[in-house]
Amino acid sequence: MDKGTLIRTIVLVIALINQFLVTAGLNPIPGDEAVWYEVITIIFTGIATATTWFKNNYVTAKGKKQKEVLDRNGLTK
Repeated sequence: MDKGTLIRTIVLVIALINQFLVTAGLNPIPGDEAVWYEVITIIFTGIATATTWFKNNYVTAKGKKQKEVLDRNGLTK
């Protein structure tokens, strides 16, 4: 797994855990609960989810083989 994929996955997991805790009535991040729940948590989760979904993450065996072919032929950024 490359560095970008790992970072996006970690951010997504943190966002989802935070979303779950806020939904369960817990406030894992200090501050006004209304602000975290209604604005920041939803935005954070949405951005993390969209970024992870839109990025080309090579995590399956087939994806890793595709990445190898792309790298071998100089077709990656």
